[in-house]
Amino acid sequence: MATTKATSKAKAKKATKFSKETYMFWFENMLLQRRFEEKAGQLYGQQKIKGFCHLYIGQEACSSGAVTALEKGDKWITAYRDHGHPLALGSSPNAIMAELMAKETGISKGKGGSMHIFDKEVGFMGGHGIVGGQIPLGAGIAFAEKYNETGKLCICMMGDGAVRQGAFHEALNMAMTWKLPVIFVIENNGYAMGTSVERASNVTELYKLGSAYDMPSSPVDGMNPENIHIAVEEAADRARRGDGPTLLEFRTYRYKGHSMSDPAKYRTKEELSDYKDRDPIEQVRAKILENKWATEADLKAIDKKIKVVVDESVKFAEESDYPDPSEAFKDVYVQEDYPFITE
Repeated sequence: MATTKATSKAKAKKATKFSKETYMFWFENMLLQRRFEEKAGQLYGQQKIKGFCHLYIGQEACSSGAVTALEKGDKWITAYRDHGHPLALGSSPNAIMAELMAKETGISKGKGGSMHIFDKEVGFMGGHGIVGGQIPLGAGIAFAEKYNETGKLCICMMGDGAVRQGAFHEALNMAMTWKLPVIFVIENNGYAMGTSVERASNVTELYKLGSAYDMPSSPVDGMNPENIHIAVEEAADRARRGDGPTLLEFRTYRYKGHSMSDPAKYRTKEELSDYKDRDPIEQVRAKILENKWATEADLKAIDKKIKVVVDESVKFAEESDYPDPSEAFKDVYVQEDYPFITE
C-alpha cells in the first residue's frame, strides 16, 4: 500500500538519539527565524516594510528539521511564506532584511520583496507568489537533477491551500511516473488564508492525496524537528535510490495571520493557545535542558546574540540605498541586449 504512516525503517530511526550538536543547531536556527520574523512584523507596522508580508512564526520546525536531513547541493523551493527557509539554509539575514525593505543590497536586488527571495548559493530556488506555481517547478528541478545524474534532489514545499490547484495533481502524477527525486511537502497550518481545511476540502488528511498516484505519503508532527528530520531523511533516501517522490504533510501552525493584513479572527484564542503550548522552540529548549547540553544562561546568551544579528540586519537594510530606476530593466532576460527592452 503506497500510503503509510510509518514504515519499519522510519520506526527504527525514531529510536535514534539526536546529538547535542543537532539540538543546539535547531535551537539557534529556529530562534533566528523567530526573532527575524518578529522584527519584520514590527518594521511592517512602522511601514518600513511594505507590500505583502507573510510571517513564518510557529512553523520554524518545518525548515530547521528538514535542513538537517538533507545534503549540501540539494535544492529547495517554496511558496511566498519564504523568509524562514533561506535563513534555515544559511542565507545572510542582512540580505534578506534588505530585500524586505526593497533595497539594492537585498538578496534579490530589492526586486522581489518578501515573496520572491532567492539564493542560489545555498540551493534556495525561491519563494513564489502564485499559489501552487512552485510545485511543477519543483518537479522540473528534480527532473534536471535526475537527468544530470547529480545524486541530488529537490524539496518542494507548499501551503495546504495549494493542494486544490490542478498543478499539484499534474506534478505528482508526472513525478511518480518518471520517478523524480523530489520531496513534496504540505506545510499544513490549518488555513488557506482564512479558510480552514475542513471547509475547503473533502479530504482533510491531506497526505492521503498522494495515494491517487501510488506515492508513498505520510503525516508528520510539524511542531517537532525530530519528527520532521526522520520523515525527510527517509524520503531523501528513497529519492536518492531512484525510487521516486514522497508526499509529506507537516501538521504545523502559524501564530500570526495569513499575512500582516490578516487579523485572524476566524480561529479561537483557545486553538492558538493549544498550539503555542507545543511551540517547537520550547520543545527543543526543554530537551536541551533535560539532557544538560546547555544551561538556561547559555540559551539566554544565544537569544541575546541572535537579537544582535537581527538588529544588525535592520541597520544594514536601513543604511542601504534603493535600486536605481534603471535596474528595473535588468535581470529580466538572459540576453542582455534583448531588443524589446527600452528605458
